[in-house]
Amino acid sequence: MTHSDDPASLDCRHRLIRAAAEIFMEEGYRASINRIAAHAGVARQTVYNHFPSKTDLFSEVANSAAGDILVSLDSGDGDIRENLLRFGAALRQRMIGDEGLAMFRTLSAEVPRFPSLGKAFLDKGLGKTVRRVAEFLERAMSDGTLRQDDPMFAAEILLSMLEGFDRTRRLFGAALLPAAAEKKRIARIVDCFLRTFAPER
Repeated sequence: MTHSDDPASLDCRHRLIRAAAEIFMEEGYRASINRIAAHAGVARQTVYNHFPSKTDLFSEVANSAAGDILVSLDSGDGDIRENLLRFGAALRQRMIGDEGLAMFRTLSAEVPRFPSLGKAFLDKGLGKTVRRVAEFLERAMSDGTLRQDDPMFAAEILLSMLEGFDRTRRLFGAALLPAAAEKKRIARIVDCFLRTFAPER
């Protein structure tokens, strides 16, 4: 068993990622490593034992968030609509909920001063999400469930439909939709996407 496979080490790493996510949302990217370490209940050096830099730690926060969302694509049966409904609910809960908005505001404010932060998020967060969605859609195109098209373009369209205007509304103070209305909106978005990429007859 390697050090990285040790259960205690993995638990510590996960605690650090959770603590970093909370502190970054509260204080922005300028939050100190000391503050993150204290929040996780570890020594400062422990943070650096797991993550060489603050950017590496932030990129793992983004990677963890993307992984939580993408689990929804890998579960359930082969029905594409049900998979996309589940994915849409997970994505919107993460991205346009209070925590997601706080992270978006942090990124928007900090990226001009810390370009590596933006690159980390694109590689490990948004980039990972769009690549995995594209792979999922490409399989559906290959088996005839969806019409042939550029899967990356299709993935970008789907993500834009699920987030786009609703995130803008939330950023300007609108409340989250009630649960029933949210479920209905996700269904309308997914059904619109599926009609757009329906197989040609």
